[in-house]
Amino acid sequence: MDANDIDDEEFEFSRNYFLAKELGNSGKKSNSKLSDIDLVDEQELREAASNLQPKHESEIACLLNSYKSLYSKWVCELRCGFGLLMYGFGSKKALLEDFASTALTEYSVVVINGYLQSINLKQVVAALAEVLWDQLKAQRTYIGKSQGQQPFNSRSMDDLIAFLDGPKMDGDDSFVCVLIHNIDGPGLRDPDTQQYLARVSACAHIRIIASIDHVNAPLLWDKKMVHMQFNWCWYHVPTFAPYKVEGIFYPLILAHGGASQSVKTASIVLQSLTPNAQSVFKVLAEHQLAHPDEEGMPINALYTICRERFLVSSQVTLNSHLVEFKDHELVKTRRHSDGQDCLYIPLTTEALEKLLIEISQ
Repeated sequence: MDANDIDDEEFEFSRNYFLAKELGNSGKKSNSKLSDIDLVDEQELREAASNLQPKHESEIACLLNSYKSLYSKWVCELRCGFGLLMYGFGSKKALLEDFASTALTEYSVVVINGYLQSINLKQVVAALAEVLWDQLKAQRTYIGKSQGQQPFNSRSMDDLIAFLDGPKMDGDDSFVCVLIHNIDGPGLRDPDTQQYLARVSACAHIRIIASIDHVNAPLLWDKKMVHMQFNWCWYHVPTFAPYKVEGIFYPLILAHGGASQSVKTASIVLQSLTPNAQSVFKVLAEHQLAHPDEEGMPINALYTICRERFLVSSQVTLNSHLVEFKDHELVKTRRHSDGQDCLYIPLTTEALEKLLIEISQ
């Protein structure tokens, strides 16, 4: 091929390129918008998805059963001070809960649902300290000043972590297992939370078992966190199980959330709370239904009623319930015309009535 042929080819290529650009610019632009798409109701879409017939059930059951042979190895690694990190396609919630219920019966286990939209980490760490303190008292291995003089929930994070990292007696195998579903979830993935989780994981009395699902989850940690604090043992455990529970808290693509879906989500969250917390929520819901024209319920009024019904013993207890409600976006605050803060539930009257029926069953 001579130089002239090469020049002709290059000229033809350049000419076609500019012709294509010309034709592309001259074409009519579509007036369609994404907002014009007729989206399916989210509840209908989820019901359709739940009716899909599962495939390869026997093969998946065999795969999950094969992981049970690793349980003893996982327990040994926990006792040696390592953390367990599970990754792979499919929900690992059932697998980790089966491991905890069958292989960790000798230890206290605290579960954190990282797939929730928001999590109060301070309350979680305080709960860990309470569990460990009860465990040490039962074994009578802790020597020192009584921790009962100051409630754990009123201590700072640094004090709580210092307690969890307290000295261990010779032969003392006391530790609390923390089972975290989706440590890369929306409620845990911010840098500050991950730093605190890493510090908690490095404590002498704590062992972490966690799962990840996001492809970029390892980017949450630096080298020190991975090897010196979390001290991960990585396990590829694909389950091919649907994310039924985890997916409830995420909106589906090409679907708009209906009132029924909001009720279902709120009901699941409320059922995970204490009976007293549910009763406090009912007081607020009943007030909102009885006074639909008001901007909300004043906090002082809620406290008075809850105190009369023996649902709370102090303003601090009520505030802890309200923090949980706000973390899960069950309750919001807005300013009343007279300047005081009022609480309201961001649901329609119909949805709120359905929710009260569900949580009362």
